[in-house]
Amino acid sequence: MKKQRWLTALGLLGALLLILAACGERQPNTNLLTSDNSDKKIVNLFSPMEKTDPNADNIARTAADKTVIMAEEALSVSVAYTTYTAENYQDKTYDEVALDRARNNMDDLYLLNPDVIKKLGEEGYLADLSGLPNAQNLRDVVLAANVVDGKLVAIPQEVVAYGLFINKDIFDECGLTLPNTPEEFLACCQTLQDKGYTKPVGANRWWLENFVLAQGLADLYNGGDTEAQIAALNSGELKYSELLRPGFEFLQEMIDKGYIDAEKALISEAIEGEGADFLAQKTPVVMAYWGAANTETAYGATDFELVVIGFPSSRGQMPVMPMTGFAVGANSQHREDALQTLNVMISDEALQVYSETNRVISPSKNVSVECVPALKPLNERIEENIFVLGANANMKLEQWGNTCQVVRMLLAGSTVDECMAEFDKLQAETLN
Repeated sequence: MKKQRWLTALGLLGALLLILAACGERQPNTNLLTSDNSDKKIVNLFSPMEKTDPNADNIARTAADKTVIMAEEALSVSVAYTTYTAENYQDKTYDEVALDRARNNMDDLYLLNPDVIKKLGEEGYLADLSGLPNAQNLRDVVLAANVVDGKLVAIPQEVVAYGLFINKDIFDECGLTLPNTPEEFLACCQTLQDKGYTKPVGANRWWLENFVLAQGLADLYNGGDTEAQIAALNSGELKYSELLRPGFEFLQEMIDKGYIDAEKALISEAIEGEGADFLAQKTPVVMAYWGAANTETAYGATDFELVVIGFPSSRGQMPVMPMTGFAVGANSQHREDALQTLNVMISDEALQVYSETNRVISPSKNVSVECVPALKPLNERIEENIFVLGANANMKLEQWGNTCQVVRMLLAGSTVDECMAEFDKLQAETLN
């Protein structure tokens, strides 16, 4: 993994997992703390993180590391890190390795992507976390995303939100207001193109699905009949293709009019593909996750006014929120110690430390931190409970990864009809 993406990923643990699952890259590491310590209880953690010196005290570490230290001190446990190593696993992605390890009870605590959470939860490999005392403080959105078959199987340390990162200076120079609807966004793109910005939107092969999810699921999550529509999707009465077609038609129009470079997007990694042009003010708009606005190695130190808004939808600017989360193996060797460790890590005290370190949205309804000015428009929508979930374990068909892969079909030249047929096929296979 290149240095820029590696440093950016450290700034936001949830986004790191999404990137790793897609790219399958990580620098080599092994278990950094052996399990032969007779003085302390051991909890084995599998994740993309690493603890550079597990025996050192009072060293500034990542936000998640700080909460792990709090658990170690409170419970007299030692958390032994096993980290994903692309070199060792060759062509296997982080998700594939996590599935294998969890199914074979190789670890106690896992940091997982939404599609893996759903799969392992359905297979019965994840413990029910609803009984943890600190789980009672979680926001409703966290519960909605991580309850599988009536069990809370994963808990994140942050709520990851995606939005459009906009060069406000360029928009002001071009006389543009921030877009709310797909039609307004396309009009902005045309004006920007007329003003000399050949490709107004910088894109990569992983995050264009946010446009589709924002438009397709805006009514489902904000129309007052969420449960009924999810039930219809799970029964096959309602097709995903019916909901998502407008988003794919929107992307096709962006491709046809040259607002995005489909060929470049198809092979570009997140931030690396479009980041340099955005920072150089050659590209007015990109898409990224909340933490990228806080991280100087991403977009946290621009030479222009940065503003982050939701994706265009019929209901206005729409944040898209996928969920990663920590899970405990249902049959893990140190299950009870792992449950207690996670309970400390998701305590309001620990989440306050985490949120203040990374300046992110906390999963606890009792914890909040002041966001940077650039993120205020996105945060206002979230505080109003206006958003769509990019991952929802209550839906039988996994959304985040599948939408990403079908969008890549579109980038590669498939028609909208072919993409919709693929969704119909995926839905039918899932329900069968």
